[in-house]
Amino acid sequence: MNYSRPSRVSRTFRPVSLRAARVCRIRYTFGVNKPRAEFRFYEELNDFLPPEKRKIAFDYALERRASVKDIIEALGVPHTEVEVILANGESVDFSYIVSDGDRISIYPVFEGLDVRPLLKLRETPLRNTRFVLDCHLGRLARYLRQFGFDTLYRNDYDDEQLARISADERRILLTRDRDLLKRRIISHGYFVRNTDPRKQLDEVLARFDLHADIEPFGRCTRCNGRVVAVDKNDILDRLEPKTRAYFDDFWQCSSCGQIYWEGSHFKKMKSLTDEFDPVPPSTGRDR
Repeated sequence: MNYSRPSRVSRTFRPVSLRAARVCRIRYTFGVNKPRAEFRFYEELNDFLPPEKRKIAFDYALERRASVKDIIEALGVPHTEVEVILANGESVDFSYIVSDGDRISIYPVFEGLDVRPLLKLRETPLRNTRFVLDCHLGRLARYLRQFGFDTLYRNDYDDEQLARISADERRILLTRDRDLLKRRIISHGYFVRNTDPRKQLDEVLARFDLHADIEPFGRCTRCNGRVVAVDKNDILDRLEPKTRAYFDDFWQCSSCGQIYWEGSHFKKMKSLTDEFDPVPPSTGRDR
């Protein structure tokens, strides 16, 4: 009577099992069976994506367990540009762990739509007109101050200081450095696309829907302090003879003491504000 030997059976089937395992490993390595999620970015968030991923839904291979924030920034989009994230139709926060088969929709800051019921990323919408700017945006800072917006700027702020000011004072960080916006502590920020200061101003006003909030000559272009009317007699000793003789209306920065009046420089400043402000300002200043 002949019996098959167990050891031979084992040797017969072991190679088949190993081959199958190798095939599985190869299929996983090349992405055939990898877990995947579908991502779709909307509106200006597409500016940060490569052309082939813009304005379409695309698959993203999940190499490891990762939060939606990590994946969004791995794709090149700073989290500060994002206001609403939907996972399978439900609003989620940045800590949401993306799973196989998820459909993720990412939306930018909304200005004409009340999204408070959907907010999971922050306590309040990104509707705040207090700014802090990086060292590349000095001229834009002067323009924003001229238009009355609370704008912090110094050309010696480093990245750590900018991030901390933005977080502690809840200021919108305007920058040309997208990596700076990826810092975890920053919740309010915007990557300025244009390089020309006038176009940057137009971009920021439109992006944050600020035209109705323009207050021409409301802040000191030198230090960001509030500018208030001042009696001529109170500053008479600080005026040049011709300025004292030909002008009667004056304004002064409440912080640094800079004096303004409607001199020749005012016309240049007014022409800029008139481009963006449909209502002519009732007062103006020059230094």
